[in-house]
Amino acid sequence: ADFLDSVIFYSVLVIFVLAAVPYGTVEPWWKAIFECAMFALALLWIIQGMLSGQWLVRQHRLLIPLIALMVFTVIQTTVPLRSASVSLGPGSGLQPLSFSPYDTQLFVYHLAALIVASGLLLRYTTSRSRLQSLVCVVIGIGLLSTAFGLVRHAFQTQPGFLLPYLQPDSPEVSRGIGFGQFFNHNHFAFLAEMSLGLVLGLMLIRPVRLTRLAWCLVMAIPMWVAVVYSGSRGGLASVTGQVLFVTLLIFVVTSGQELVKEENRQQRVRSFGPFVVTRVVLMASLLIVMVLGVGWVGGDPLAGQLESIPSEFGVKDSDRFSQTNRSSIWPTTWEMIKDHPVAGVGFGGYWIAVTKYHNASGEFTPQQAHNDYLELLASGGLIGVAIGLWFVVGVCKSVLMRLRHPDRLLRALSVGALAGIFAVAIHSVVDFGLHITINTVLFASLLVIATVRSQEADGRWQTAGSQKFDANDS
Repeated sequence: ADFLDSVIFYSVLVIFVLAAVPYGTVEPWWKAIFECAMFALALLWIIQGMLSGQWLVRQHRLLIPLIALMVFTVIQTTVPLRSASVSLGPGSGLQPLSFSPYDTQLFVYHLAALIVASGLLLRYTTSRSRLQSLVCVVIGIGLLSTAFGLVRHAFQTQPGFLLPYLQPDSPEVSRGIGFGQFFNHNHFAFLAEMSLGLVLGLMLIRPVRLTRLAWCLVMAIPMWVAVVYSGSRGGLASVTGQVLFVTLLIFVVTSGQELVKEENRQQRVRSFGPFVVTRVVLMASLLIVMVLGVGWVGGDPLAGQLESIPSEFGVKDSDRFSQTNRSSIWPTTWEMIKDHPVAGVGFGGYWIAVTKYHNASGEFTPQQAHNDYLELLASGGLIGVAIGLWFVVGVCKSVLMRLRHPDRLLRALSVGALAGIFAVAIHSVVDFGLHITINTVLFASLLVIATVRSQEADGRWQTAGSQKFDANDS
Protein backbone atom coordinates (compact mmCIF):
# COMPACT_ATOMS: atom_id res chain seq x y z
CA ALA A 1 0.00 0.00 0.00
CA ASP A 2 2.82 2.43 0.84
CA PHE A 3 4.56 1.59 -2.42
CA LEU A 4 1.39 2.20 -4.48
CA ASP A 5 0.78 5.39 -2.51
CA SER A 6 4.03 6.86 -3.82
CA VAL A 7 3.67 5.41 -7.31
CA ILE A 8 0.22 6.93 -7.80
CA PHE A 9 1.16 10.42 -6.60
CA TYR A 10 4.35 10.78 -8.59
CA SER A 11 2.78 9.18 -11.67
CA VAL A 12 0.18 11.96 -11.65
CA LEU A 13 2.96 14.56 -11.62
CA VAL A 14 4.79 12.85 -14.49
CA ILE A 15 1.59 12.71 -16.57
CA PHE A 16 1.03 16.42 -15.96
CA VAL A 17 4.52 17.21 -17.24
CA LEU A 18 4.05 15.07 -20.34
CA ALA A 19 0.64 16.65 -21.00
CA ALA A 20 2.36 20.02 -21.44
CA VAL A 21 4.61 18.85 -24.26
CA PRO A 22 2.48 18.21 -27.40
CA TYR A 23 0.82 21.61 -27.88
CA GLY A 24 -0.67 21.44 -24.37
CA THR A 25 -2.56 18.23 -25.27
CA VAL A 26 -5.15 19.37 -27.79
CA GLU A 27 -5.01 16.57 -30.35
CA PRO A 28 -7.60 13.79 -29.85
CA TRP A 29 -5.06 10.96 -29.74
CA TRP A 30 -2.98 12.62 -27.02
CA LYS A 31 -6.08 13.55 -25.01
CA ALA A 32 -7.11 9.90 -25.20
CA ILE A 33 -3.71 8.82 -23.85
CA PHE A 34 -4.07 11.30 -20.97
CA GLU A 35 -7.54 10.02 -20.14
CA CYS A 36 -6.51 6.36 -20.28
CA ALA A 37 -3.55 7.08 -18.01
CA MET A 38 -5.84 8.73 -15.46
CA PHE A 39 -8.28 5.83 -15.55
CA ALA A 40 -5.40 3.37 -15.08
CA LEU A 41 -4.30 5.30 -12.00
CA ALA A 42 -7.91 5.19 -10.78
CA LEU A 43 -7.68 1.39 -10.83
CA LEU A 44 -4.47 1.58 -8.79
CA TRP A 45 -6.30 3.95 -6.43
CA ILE A 46 -8.94 1.25 -5.87
CA ILE A 47 -6.30 -1.43 -5.24
CA GLN A 48 -4.33 0.81 -2.89
CA GLY A 49 -7.53 1.69 -1.05
CA MET A 50 -8.35 -2.00 -0.55
CA LEU A 51 -4.90 -2.57 0.92
CA SER A 52 -4.80 0.52 3.13
CA GLY A 53 -8.48 0.74 4.03
CA GLN A 54 -8.83 4.36 2.89
CA TRP A 55 -10.13 5.68 -0.42
CA LEU A 56 -11.46 9.14 0.34
CA VAL A 57 -10.64 12.24 2.40
CA ARG A 58 -12.86 15.07 3.56
CA GLN A 59 -11.79 17.36 0.75
CA HIS A 60 -13.23 14.98 -1.81
CA ARG A 61 -16.54 16.69 -1.07
CA LEU A 62 -15.33 19.46 -3.37
CA LEU A 63 -15.67 17.05 -6.29
CA ILE A 64 -19.38 16.33 -5.72
CA PRO A 65 -20.50 19.27 -7.94
CA LEU A 66 -18.18 18.06 -10.72
CA ILE A 67 -19.64 14.56 -10.46
CA ALA A 68 -23.11 16.11 -10.63
CA LEU A 69 -22.02 18.00 -13.75
CA MET A 70 -20.82 14.76 -15.31
CA VAL A 71 -24.19 13.09 -14.58
CA PHE A 72 -26.01 16.06 -16.09
CA THR A 73 -23.81 15.88 -19.16
CA VAL A 74 -24.62 12.18 -19.58
CA ILE A 75 -28.31 13.12 -19.45
CA GLN A 76 -27.70 15.65 -22.21
CA THR A 77 -26.50 12.85 -24.50
CA THR A 78 -28.99 10.10 -23.61
CA VAL A 79 -32.37 11.47 -22.55
CA PRO A 80 -34.53 12.68 -25.50
CA LEU A 81 -35.94 15.97 -24.25
CA ARG A 82 -35.41 18.34 -27.20
CA SER A 83 -37.96 18.76 -29.94
CA ALA A 84 -36.72 17.93 -33.42
CA SER A 85 -38.31 21.13 -34.69
CA VAL A 86 -35.35 23.11 -33.37
CA SER A 87 -32.81 20.53 -34.45
CA LEU A 88 -30.20 21.34 -37.06
CA GLY A 89 -30.20 17.77 -38.34
CA PRO A 90 -32.71 15.39 -39.91
CA GLY A 91 -35.17 13.30 -37.95
CA SER A 92 -38.43 13.68 -36.11
CA GLY A 93 -39.71 13.39 -32.58
CA LEU A 94 -37.59 14.08 -29.53
CA GLN A 95 -33.80 14.18 -29.62
CA PRO A 96 -31.09 14.47 -26.92
CA LEU A 97 -30.48 17.88 -25.42
CA SER A 98 -26.99 17.98 -26.91
CA PHE A 99 -26.71 19.25 -30.48
CA SER A 100 -23.62 17.03 -30.85
CA PRO A 101 -24.01 13.90 -28.67
CA TYR A 102 -20.68 12.48 -29.81
CA ASP A 103 -18.74 15.60 -28.73
CA THR A 104 -20.67 15.66 -25.47
CA GLN A 105 -19.64 12.06 -24.81
CA LEU A 106 -16.02 13.04 -25.41
CA PHE A 107 -16.52 15.85 -22.89
CA VAL A 108 -17.82 13.31 -20.36
CA TYR A 109 -14.68 11.17 -20.74
CA HIS A 110 -12.42 14.18 -20.38
CA LEU A 111 -14.32 15.54 -17.37
CA ALA A 112 -14.15 12.11 -15.73
CA ALA A 113 -10.37 12.04 -16.24
CA LEU A 114 -10.01 15.51 -14.71
CA ILE A 115 -12.16 14.50 -11.73
CA VAL A 116 -9.94 11.45 -11.22
CA ALA A 117 -6.80 13.62 -11.44
CA SER A 118 -8.19 16.05 -8.85
CA GLY A 119 -9.30 13.19 -6.60
CA LEU A 120 -5.87 11.59 -6.77
CA LEU A 121 -4.15 14.82 -5.81
CA LEU A 122 -6.53 15.40 -2.91
CA ARG A 123 -6.06 11.84 -1.70
CA TYR A 124 -2.30 11.46 -2.10
CA THR A 125 -0.96 14.96 -1.38
CA THR A 126 -0.52 13.77 2.18
CA SER A 127 2.70 15.44 3.26
CA ARG A 128 4.44 18.76 3.17
CA SER A 129 7.09 17.41 0.81
CA ARG A 130 4.46 16.16 -1.65
CA LEU A 131 2.70 19.51 -1.60
CA GLN A 132 6.03 21.17 -2.36
CA SER A 133 6.57 18.69 -5.20
CA LEU A 134 3.20 19.62 -6.70
CA VAL A 135 4.07 23.32 -6.43
CA CYS A 136 7.44 22.70 -8.11
CA VAL A 137 5.75 20.87 -10.98
CA VAL A 138 3.29 23.71 -11.61
CA ILE A 139 6.04 26.35 -11.50
CA GLY A 140 8.44 24.14 -13.46
CA ILE A 141 5.96 23.62 -16.29
CA GLY A 142 5.47 27.37 -16.48
CA LEU A 143 9.22 28.04 -16.54
CA LEU A 144 9.94 25.40 -19.19
CA SER A 145 7.10 26.66 -21.39
CA THR A 146 8.38 30.20 -20.92
CA ALA A 147 11.94 29.25 -21.86
CA PHE A 148 10.76 27.35 -24.92
CA GLY A 149 8.55 30.27 -25.96
CA LEU A 150 11.34 32.83 -25.62
CA VAL A 151 13.80 30.65 -27.55
CA ARG A 152 11.23 30.01 -30.25
CA HIS A 153 10.40 33.73 -30.44
CA ALA A 154 14.07 34.57 -30.89
CA PHE A 155 15.17 31.86 -33.32
CA GLN A 156 12.23 30.30 -35.18
CA THR A 157 12.10 31.33 -38.85
CA GLN A 158 10.39 28.34 -40.48
CA PRO A 159 7.39 26.13 -39.66
CA GLY A 160 8.24 23.52 -37.11
CA PHE A 161 10.38 24.08 -34.01
CA LEU A 162 10.85 20.71 -32.26
CA LEU A 163 7.08 20.34 -32.68
CA PRO A 164 6.19 20.15 -36.41
CA TYR A 165 3.04 22.29 -36.49
CA LEU A 166 4.39 25.38 -34.75
CA GLN A 167 4.42 28.43 -37.00
CA PRO A 168 6.91 31.32 -36.79
CA ASP A 169 5.87 34.87 -35.98
CA SER A 170 4.70 36.79 -39.03
CA PRO A 171 4.73 40.59 -39.34
CA GLU A 172 1.67 40.33 -41.60
CA VAL A 173 -0.37 38.63 -38.86
CA SER A 174 -0.82 40.76 -35.79
CA ARG A 175 -2.63 38.13 -33.70
CA GLY A 176 -3.51 34.47 -33.56
CA ILE A 177 0.08 33.23 -33.69
CA GLY A 178 0.95 30.76 -30.97
CA PHE A 179 3.61 31.08 -28.30
CA GLY A 180 5.58 28.44 -26.45
CA GLN A 181 4.27 25.00 -27.32
CA PHE A 182 0.75 26.33 -27.96
CA PHE A 183 -1.05 27.09 -31.21
CA ASN A 184 -2.74 30.09 -29.53
CA HIS A 185 -0.77 32.75 -27.67
CA ASN A 186 -3.63 33.22 -25.18
CA HIS A 187 -3.36 29.60 -24.08
CA PHE A 188 0.26 30.17 -23.12
CA ALA A 189 -0.77 33.23 -21.11
CA PHE A 190 -3.21 31.10 -19.10
CA LEU A 191 -0.41 28.69 -18.17
CA ALA A 192 2.02 31.48 -17.29
CA GLU A 193 -0.57 33.20 -15.08
CA MET A 194 -1.05 30.09 -12.95
CA SER A 195 2.67 29.48 -12.45
CA LEU A 196 3.32 33.16 -11.79
CA GLY A 197 0.62 33.22 -9.11
CA LEU A 198 2.44 30.57 -7.07
CA VAL A 199 5.71 32.48 -7.42
CA LEU A 200 4.01 35.62 -6.06
CA GLY A 201 2.70 33.57 -3.16
CA LEU A 202 6.20 32.37 -2.28
CA MET A 203 7.31 36.01 -2.01
CA LEU A 204 4.91 36.46 0.92
CA ILE A 205 6.36 33.83 3.25
CA ARG A 206 7.41 35.30 6.57
CA PRO A 207 10.10 36.30 7.24
CA VAL A 208 11.20 37.85 3.96
CA ARG A 209 14.50 36.35 2.81
CA LEU A 210 16.56 38.16 0.19
CA THR A 211 17.73 34.86 -1.29
CA ARG A 212 14.19 33.56 -1.70
CA LEU A 213 13.02 36.92 -3.02
CA ALA A 214 15.81 36.95 -5.61
CA TRP A 215 14.94 33.43 -6.78
CA CYS A 216 11.26 34.37 -7.06
CA LEU A 217 12.12 37.41 -9.16
CA VAL A 218 14.35 35.26 -11.38
CA MET A 219 11.31 33.05 -12.04
CA ALA A 220 8.68 35.80 -12.26
CA ILE A 221 10.41 38.23 -14.63
CA PRO A 222 10.87 35.80 -17.56
CA MET A 223 7.23 34.73 -17.26
CA TRP A 224 6.07 38.32 -17.41
CA VAL A 225 8.36 39.06 -20.36
CA ALA A 226 7.00 35.98 -22.15
CA VAL A 227 3.40 37.12 -21.59
CA VAL A 228 4.30 40.50 -23.10
CA TYR A 229 6.05 38.89 -26.07
CA SER A 230 3.09 36.57 -26.62
CA GLY A 231 0.89 39.61 -27.30
CA SER A 232 -2.00 38.27 -25.20
CA ARG A 233 -4.04 41.30 -24.20
CA GLY A 234 -6.09 39.24 -21.77
CA GLY A 235 -2.88 37.90 -20.28
CA LEU A 236 -1.51 41.39 -19.66
CA ALA A 237 -4.71 42.48 -17.93
CA SER A 238 -4.92 39.26 -15.90
CA VAL A 239 -1.35 39.39 -14.60
CA THR A 240 -1.76 43.03 -13.63
CA GLY A 241 -4.95 42.18 -11.76
CA GLN A 242 -3.15 39.23 -10.21
CA VAL A 243 -0.53 41.43 -8.56
CA LEU A 244 -3.21 43.80 -7.24
CA PHE A 245 -5.17 40.83 -5.93
CA VAL A 246 -2.17 39.49 -4.01
CA THR A 247 -1.56 42.93 -2.52
CA LEU A 248 -5.14 43.12 -1.25
CA LEU A 249 -5.09 39.55 0.01
CA ILE A 250 -2.16 40.35 2.29
CA PHE A 251 -4.58 42.00 4.71
CA VAL A 252 -6.62 38.81 4.95
CA VAL A 253 -3.67 36.52 5.51
CA THR A 254 -2.01 38.69 8.15
CA SER A 255 -4.90 38.15 10.52
CA GLY A 256 -3.53 34.64 11.08
CA GLN A 257 -2.84 33.04 14.41
CA GLU A 258 0.70 34.33 14.88
CA LEU A 259 -0.64 37.91 15.15
CA VAL A 260 -3.46 36.89 17.50
CA LYS A 261 -0.95 35.36 19.90
CA GLU A 262 0.60 38.74 20.64
CA GLU A 263 -0.12 39.89 24.18
CA ASN A 264 -1.51 43.35 23.54
CA ARG A 265 -2.64 45.68 20.78
CA GLN A 266 0.66 47.55 20.67
CA GLN A 267 2.60 44.36 20.01
CA ARG A 268 0.11 43.33 17.33
CA VAL A 269 0.54 46.67 15.59
CA ARG A 270 4.31 46.34 15.73
CA SER A 271 4.09 42.91 14.14
CA PHE A 272 1.44 43.84 11.63
CA GLY A 273 2.91 47.12 10.42
CA PRO A 274 6.32 46.05 9.08
CA PHE A 275 4.82 42.89 7.56
CA VAL A 276 2.21 44.78 5.54
CA VAL A 277 4.47 47.69 4.59
CA THR A 278 7.19 45.36 3.32
CA ARG A 279 4.84 43.37 1.14
CA VAL A 280 2.84 46.31 -0.15
CA VAL A 281 6.06 48.06 -1.16
CA LEU A 282 7.26 44.83 -2.77
CA MET A 283 4.08 44.33 -4.77
CA ALA A 284 3.83 48.02 -5.73
CA SER A 285 7.42 47.96 -6.98
CA LEU A 286 6.74 44.79 -8.95
CA LEU A 287 3.63 46.36 -10.50
CA ILE A 288 5.55 49.50 -11.52
CA VAL A 289 8.31 47.39 -13.08
CA MET A 290 5.69 45.37 -14.95
CA VAL A 291 3.99 48.47 -16.37
CA LEU A 292 7.30 49.96 -17.46
CA GLY A 293 8.36 46.64 -18.90
CA VAL A 294 5.30 46.49 -21.16
CA GLY A 295 6.43 49.50 -23.12
CA TRP A 296 10.08 48.49 -23.13
CA VAL A 297 9.61 44.85 -24.11
CA GLY A 298 6.38 44.93 -26.10
CA GLY A 299 7.17 47.66 -28.62
CA ASP A 300 5.18 48.13 -31.82
CA PRO A 301 3.70 44.62 -32.04
CA LEU A 302 2.07 45.00 -28.63
CA ALA A 303 0.89 48.50 -29.50
CA GLY A 304 -0.84 47.06 -32.57
CA GLN A 305 -2.49 44.43 -30.42
CA LEU A 306 -3.82 47.03 -28.01
CA GLU A 307 -5.05 49.28 -30.83
CA SER A 308 -7.21 46.42 -32.15
CA ILE A 309 -9.25 46.20 -28.94
CA PRO A 310 -11.98 48.70 -30.04
CA SER A 311 -12.73 46.77 -33.22
CA GLU A 312 -12.64 43.47 -31.32
CA PHE A 313 -15.49 44.62 -29.11
CA GLY A 314 -17.46 46.37 -31.84
CA VAL A 315 -16.59 49.99 -31.13
CA LYS A 316 -15.36 50.51 -34.71
CA ASP A 317 -17.49 47.83 -36.35
CA SER A 318 -21.00 48.82 -37.44
CA ASP A 319 -21.94 45.34 -38.68
CA ARG A 320 -21.69 42.96 -35.76
CA PHE A 321 -21.73 39.88 -38.00
CA SER A 322 -19.10 41.04 -40.48
CA GLN A 323 -16.22 39.50 -38.54
CA THR A 324 -15.68 36.46 -36.38
CA ASN A 325 -14.71 38.39 -33.28
CA ARG A 326 -16.15 38.93 -29.83
CA SER A 327 -18.43 41.75 -30.99
CA SER A 328 -20.28 39.20 -33.13
CA ILE A 329 -19.76 35.98 -31.15
CA TRP A 330 -21.12 37.22 -27.82
CA PRO A 331 -24.47 38.53 -29.16
CA THR A 332 -24.79 35.34 -31.19
CA THR A 333 -24.16 33.23 -28.09
CA TRP A 334 -26.73 35.23 -26.16
CA GLU A 335 -29.36 34.55 -28.80
CA MET A 336 -28.63 30.85 -28.47
CA ILE A 337 -28.88 31.06 -24.67
CA LYS A 338 -32.32 32.64 -24.89
CA ASP A 339 -33.56 29.72 -26.99
CA HIS A 340 -32.07 27.08 -24.63
CA PRO A 341 -32.03 28.70 -21.17
CA VAL A 342 -32.59 25.72 -18.87
CA ALA A 343 -30.38 22.84 -20.02
CA GLY A 344 -28.29 24.44 -22.80
CA VAL A 345 -27.18 22.94 -26.09
CA GLY A 346 -24.85 20.35 -24.59
CA PHE A 347 -21.22 20.52 -23.52
CA GLY A 348 -19.22 20.14 -26.70
CA GLY A 349 -22.24 21.01 -28.83
CA TYR A 350 -21.64 24.75 -29.03
CA TRP A 351 -19.88 24.68 -32.40
CA ILE A 352 -22.83 22.90 -34.01
CA ALA A 353 -25.62 24.87 -32.36
CA VAL A 354 -24.06 28.27 -33.09
CA THR A 355 -24.34 27.82 -36.86
CA LYS A 356 -28.07 28.55 -36.64
CA TYR A 357 -27.44 31.94 -35.05
CA HIS A 358 -24.16 33.14 -36.58
CA ASN A 359 -25.31 35.13 -39.61
CA ALA A 360 -21.93 35.49 -41.28
CA SER A 361 -20.57 34.23 -44.58
CA GLY A 362 -19.81 30.80 -43.17
CA GLU A 363 -16.13 30.99 -44.11
CA PHE A 364 -15.32 31.08 -40.39
CA THR A 365 -17.64 29.60 -37.77
CA PRO A 366 -17.00 30.16 -34.04
CA GLN A 367 -15.84 27.03 -32.24
CA GLN A 368 -16.01 28.64 -28.80
CA ALA A 369 -17.77 31.61 -27.25
CA HIS A 370 -14.46 33.30 -26.28
CA ASN A 371 -16.02 33.75 -22.84
CA ASP A 372 -16.12 30.67 -20.64
CA TYR A 373 -18.96 32.06 -18.52
CA LEU A 374 -21.16 32.62 -21.55
CA GLU A 375 -20.21 29.22 -22.91
CA LEU A 376 -21.09 27.54 -19.61
CA LEU A 377 -24.52 29.16 -19.76
CA ALA A 378 -24.93 28.23 -23.42
CA SER A 379 -23.75 24.64 -22.98
CA GLY A 380 -25.36 23.80 -19.64
CA GLY A 381 -28.06 26.42 -19.25
CA LEU A 382 -29.17 27.50 -15.80
CA ILE A 383 -28.61 23.97 -14.52
CA GLY A 384 -24.94 24.10 -15.52
CA VAL A 385 -24.51 27.56 -13.96
CA ALA A 386 -26.12 26.38 -10.72
CA ILE A 387 -23.69 23.44 -10.54
CA GLY A 388 -20.79 25.80 -11.24
CA LEU A 389 -21.85 28.13 -8.42
CA TRP A 390 -22.19 25.14 -6.10
CA PHE A 391 -18.59 24.22 -6.90
CA VAL A 392 -17.32 27.79 -6.39
CA VAL A 393 -19.02 28.11 -2.99
CA GLY A 394 -17.48 24.84 -1.80
CA VAL A 395 -14.01 25.90 -2.92
CA CYS A 396 -14.35 29.31 -1.25
CA LYS A 397 -15.27 27.73 2.09
CA SER A 398 -12.25 25.44 2.00
CA VAL A 399 -9.91 28.23 0.92
CA LEU A 400 -11.02 30.52 3.75
CA MET A 401 -10.16 27.80 6.26
CA ARG A 402 -6.72 27.31 4.70
CA LEU A 403 -5.96 31.03 4.83
CA ARG A 404 -6.21 30.79 8.65
CA HIS A 405 -3.83 27.84 8.89
CA PRO A 406 -1.01 28.39 11.42
CA ASP A 407 1.62 27.18 8.94
CA ARG A 408 3.09 30.18 7.11
CA LEU A 409 4.11 28.18 4.05
CA LEU A 410 0.63 26.73 3.60
CA ARG A 411 -0.95 30.17 3.86
CA ALA A 412 1.49 31.63 1.34
CA LEU A 413 0.84 28.79 -1.09
CA SER A 414 -2.90 29.29 -0.69
CA VAL A 415 -2.48 32.97 -1.55
CA GLY A 416 -0.35 32.09 -4.58
CA ALA A 417 -2.83 29.48 -5.79
CA LEU A 418 -5.69 31.94 -5.33
CA ALA A 419 -3.76 34.54 -7.33
CA GLY A 420 -3.43 32.07 -10.22
CA ILE A 421 -7.12 31.16 -10.00
CA PHE A 422 -8.07 34.85 -9.92
CA ALA A 423 -6.00 35.57 -13.04
CA VAL A 424 -7.66 32.68 -14.88
CA ALA A 425 -11.08 33.94 -13.78
CA ILE A 426 -10.32 37.35 -15.32
CA HIS A 427 -8.83 35.97 -18.51
CA SER A 428 -11.76 33.56 -18.99
CA VAL A 429 -14.02 36.58 -19.62
CA VAL A 430 -12.41 37.01 -23.05
CA ASP A 431 -10.82 33.63 -23.87
CA PHE A 432 -11.15 29.86 -23.53
CA GLY A 433 -7.79 28.73 -22.18
CA LEU A 434 -9.35 26.17 -19.84
CA HIS A 435 -10.40 24.14 -22.90
CA ILE A 436 -6.73 23.10 -23.16
CA THR A 437 -5.86 19.98 -21.17
CA ILE A 438 -2.62 21.17 -19.59
CA ASN A 439 -4.24 24.42 -18.45
CA THR A 440 -7.14 22.51 -16.94
CA VAL A 441 -4.92 20.12 -14.98
CA LEU A 442 -2.78 23.00 -13.71
CA PHE A 443 -5.96 24.81 -12.67
CA ALA A 444 -7.02 21.66 -10.79
CA SER A 445 -3.57 21.61 -9.18
CA LEU A 446 -4.05 25.18 -7.96
CA LEU A 447 -7.40 24.23 -6.44
CA VAL A 448 -5.71 21.37 -4.60
CA ILE A 449 -2.83 23.56 -3.42
CA ALA A 450 -5.30 26.16 -2.14
CA THR A 451 -7.62 23.75 -0.33
CA VAL A 452 -5.84 20.53 0.68
CA ARG A 453 -5.99 20.17 4.45
CA SER A 454 -4.36 18.12 7.18
CA GLN A 455 -5.54 14.58 7.73
CA GLU A 456 -5.32 14.24 11.50
CA ALA A 457 -7.41 11.10 11.49
CA ASP A 458 -4.72 8.92 9.92
CA GLY A 459 -1.70 10.89 11.11
CA ARG A 460 -0.45 11.66 7.61
CA TRP A 461 -0.16 15.41 7.97
CA GLN A 462 0.31 17.11 11.33
CA THR A 463 1.84 20.38 12.42
CA ALA A 464 3.19 21.07 15.87
CA GLY A 465 5.48 23.52 17.62
CA SER A 466 7.17 25.57 14.90
CA GLN A 467 5.04 23.88 12.21
CA LYS A 468 7.41 20.97 11.69
CA PHE A 469 6.04 18.10 9.70
CA ASP A 470 5.73 14.61 11.14
CA ALA A 471 5.93 12.17 8.25
CA ASN A 472 5.21 9.04 10.27
CA ASP A 473 2.13 7.16 9.10
CA SER A 474 -0.06 5.67 11.80
